Amino acid sequence: MKLLNSGRFIAFMIAIAVAIVSCQGVSTSLSDNSTQNTSSIRMSCRNINHVMGQTEVCGQPQRIVVLGPYLLESLLALNVQAAGFADHVSFHQGDYDNPTQQITYLGDRVKQPMANIGIAYAPSIEAILKVKPDLILGLDIQNARQYQTLSRIAPTLILKWTDPDMNLKAIAQAVNRSEQAEQILKETKQKIAIARQEFASFVESAPKLLLLNSSELRDIFLVTNRNGLCSSLLKELGFQLVFPPNFPQDSPAPLIPISVETLPQLNQADSVILLGNNFSKPNQLKQANNFEDHQLARLKQAWSKNAIAQSLNVSKSGKVYFIPTYLCLGLPGSIGTDLYLNELKKQLLSTSN
Repeated sequence: MKLLNSGRFIAFMIAIAVAIVSCQGVSTSLSDNSTQNTSSIRMSCRNINHVMGQTEVCGQPQRIVVLGPYLLESLLALNVQAAGFADHVSFHQGDYDNPTQQITYLGDRVKQPMANIGIAYAPSIEAILKVKPDLILGLDIQNARQYQTLSRIAPTLILKWTDPDMNLKAIAQAVNRSEQAEQILKETKQKIAIARQEFASFVESAPKLLLLNSSELRDIFLVTNRNGLCSSLLKELGFQLVFPPNFPQDSPAPLIPISVETLPQLNQADSVILLGNNFSKPNQLKQANNFEDHQLARLKQAWSKNAIAQSLNVSKSGKVYFIPTYLCLGLPGSIGTDLYLNELKKQLLSTSN
């Protein structure tokens, strides 16, 4: 999706906003109450560090625009609602007036309608201006180039894709929920520690796990140690990720392409998790509960019909599991961790009972 307005329109709207603010500031006199309110707001200001530098946020943001579910997750975990949202994929057209059915995984936590401001990596500036935000949240890998434009509209934080914990802390600082963020991080660590105990017997009997990502086996990617929650949670549970011989495990790439013919070299795996994705015709997903079937159907069918895949020990032993890539890659925070853990328990532990 391209931006819906030209640079002239943006400049024009910003110029009007500046003019309005300037006119409001030219009042000949201020009441004592106004002076006190202004002073109070200034005292509540805090400077927040982010990828693009430092941004001052004052008071309590009420109209927050969020560019992507990656950051919406953190905001919702802090029990703060957004006024505008841009998804990574056009799952829904129009504003989010029924979020439970329109926003995958997170919709049941959204308690108010949100404006649809387009796609996260190319949001509609016109739609953002209509929201009149007092805070904008974006990611470095998709919004750094838009920072100057966005920061003229409202205080903007550009956060780091590879550090969800620090992102939660930065967002919490912006919305005055820092203590809550620390509690969330503490509770998440506790949940993982408990889950490690629950998985102990499974890991002891089947420690070696192959983690792959694909849509329907025509393109297969080996998920490396650099793939965030997708791999890190599995390692925290005690699993050993399987790699081909002589594979550089310190590879900076999160995904390494491999061929189907390479799979027999990975036959030492005790189990395999296939992270699946299918973003064709996304607007056909009218309900969030259709999402997993839509993401995994093609991959499951391809795996069941592929002779090489079926020759692997994991296929013969029934230890092949399918999980949407979007779950662990798109939601790396506390909510995603809960969902990912629950999915792993449902699939892996049910086969060991």
